Amino acid sequence: MRLTFLGTDSGDGHCPTLYKTDRGTIVVQGYKINDPEATGDIRDLAENETLVEIPRELLRFANEDE
Repeated sequence: MRLTFLGTDSGDGHCPTLYKTDRGTIVVQGYKINDPEATGDIRDLAENETLVEIPRELLRFANEDE
């Protein structure tokens, strides 16, 4: 799989960031969710899956065509 940078709101080069893949999917770089209350709300998370948090505004990059 190869990633293509889509965009970030970060000014210092750190997360969160969005990428598109050569498989037609989106990859999200964000903040780990460790809050016990939040993780208690998660349903059907497979062992090979994880959750990250990003600002809603970052999703604007997911709709841009290149």
